[in-house]
Amino acid sequence: MSRRALILVEGHPRGNGLRYVQAARRLGLHPITLSSDPTQYDYVATEKSEAIRVDTDNLDALIRECSRLLESYDIAGITGFAGDDESVSATVGKLCRHFGLPGPNPSSIERCCDKFIQHQLLAKAGLPIPAYRLATNATDVESAAAEIGLPVILKPVVGSGSSGVRLCRDVEELAEHTRYLVGRKHISRSSPGILVEEFAQGPYFIAHIMGAEVIGIEAGDSGPLPHFVFCESSFPAQLSHGEYMRVADASLSCLQALGLGWGPACIEFRWTKRGPVVIEVNPRLAGAPSPQLVELAYGVDLIGGHVKLAIGEECNLRRKHLQTAAAQFLIPDRDGLLDRIDGGSQAGALPGVAEVRLYVEPKTPIVRKGDYRDWLGHVIAASPDLAQTKAILQRAVDLIDLSIAPFSAVGE
Repeated sequence: MSRRALILVEGHPRGNGLRYVQAARRLGLHPITLSSDPTQYDYVATEKSEAIRVDTDNLDALIRECSRLLESYDIAGITGFAGDDESVSATVGKLCRHFGLPGPNPSSIERCCDKFIQHQLLAKAGLPIPAYRLATNATDVESAAAEIGLPVILKPVVGSGSSGVRLCRDVEELAEHTRYLVGRKHISRSSPGILVEEFAQGPYFIAHIMGAEVIGIEAGDSGPLPHFVFCESSFPAQLSHGEYMRVADASLSCLQALGLGWGPACIEFRWTKRGPVVIEVNPRLAGAPSPQLVELAYGVDLIGGHVKLAIGEECNLRRKHLQTAAAQFLIPDRDGLLDRIDGGSQAGALPGVAEVRLYVEPKTPIVRKGDYRDWLGHVIAASPDLAQTKAILQRAVDLIDLSIAPFSAVGE
């Protein structure tokens, strides 16, 4: 009998790949990662996990590789660990359709990948979203911003991880960021354009969904404007029952409007003066460490559940316990050469600390991008009480010694 394998199409190097490999092995599956560069995933070496180099932007190449693997394995399922990249989920959906395996609807996911089309479908369904316009050049951007009213957010129509997303508070910032987006080719050929969006102000929340069930709602925050670098989060969010139901009901309506409902999704909201406003629907599991927060707080394994769905099994999403989990990202406050980053072991030894993960090594050049690439690491803590969890988290972060030397000082 052939060995049962789970095919993992690559995702984010700092994402959930290791946890997918571990979940697959717990289910008796042999995980195989398909990647254009397997060396970017630490778990491939540490877990001695099989990985195959293949052009993951080429669907035909992926089909050929999976067909070759079928000669040696029984492919039980195909999925991905796209922490911040919906296009991987669309590719996975196409592969699943080709091989007759459970998976997401690729057409629905591709509609979500285009933020303009997504906004159109949500607006048509009557869901609360920010005012928006599509622009294809600097003149369009200027006109759209005048119609909506400054400040506005500019973002690429296609993109993820807050890359290219910026708040523009005046005409100078608007012109500067428009030039950046056009010059850096954030505008893709398949969906040309810049989304000009009303700045919806208020607390930030993420609804975590599996299938058509809202598992819970996470509260988060980003660093200093004009960028939106995610810096901290806690789960579950401190919402009243009424507030929770408004976010949950809007989340399920989003799924219906976009033709989603299989597997994981995460939906971002801002709680404004008019209540919850949908910022973005992501047809995938949230990136690390959000799934860990859900598991620490509720005992619900979203990654294990996703793997079970991918191989055609039912998953158990019932809460096993209730506590509070929180995470904080380590974000640099300046550019320069990372002189020192240590203390992770001491921080990780504190009672209540669930994980300390440092992404970079000393002597790494730090040039802030204003998106997820600025993260240097994260710390996770959990306890029965939010205030206690945040206190544990702060003690752990304080133990991490991080020093960045200005580039001008290097070599002096």
